Amino acid sequence: MTELEKGPQGRRRGRGARERILSASQQLFREQGINRTGMDQLCAVAQVSKRTAYQHFTSKDELVAEYLRRFDPDVMPGVFDRTDLTPRERLLAAFEIPASAPLCPYIAAAVELHDPQHPASQYARDYKIAIAARLTETAREAGAINPEQLGEQLALLLDGAAARTRVLNSASFPTAAAIAAVLIDNAIPTASE
Repeated sequence: MTELEKGPQGRRRGRGARERILSASQQLFREQGINRTGMDQLCAVAQVSKRTAYQHFTSKDELVAEYLRRFDPDVMPGVFDRTDLTPRERLLAAFEIPASAPLCPYIAAAVELHDPQHPASQYARDYKIAIAARLTETAREAGAINPEQLGEQLALLLDGAAARTRVLNSASFPTAAAIAAVLIDNAIPTASE
């Protein structure tokens, strides 16, 4: 490798820069928020120049949208794609959020950005719609009388638990899971009915 291929402190330039930038954004956006994270700080943590950062992401807005896009690209596959659970069990599994899990970045981004036209706000909206659709689809599989209503109720309950957990800094998902069980049991007729 020639000296021209080396960046600051002798590190190789370019190789893995995009992933380092995204990794730094995940760390910093979660720890201190999007607005409080400047590009200078992000570049320092990622060990890239601002020029390199802007070669990979034309703006901070684009980086924020990519950060959200990569957070959970398959819409909770650890819940909805499980074949070892019945549809009812998958609905309940959506509320099995460990206390150590990072709080919902989609809600945080939408609240923090204040701009419904921001690319990250649009992505957060799309993701929340996708969660409700997956819940509705699973409710339909479970035999819910009104799967659209149950899907929306469960989506609202998930978001409420995530917001409450963020505000109170204490887990609200066990309580939400108990409420979800009641909603699900009321929406899905039993065989004896």
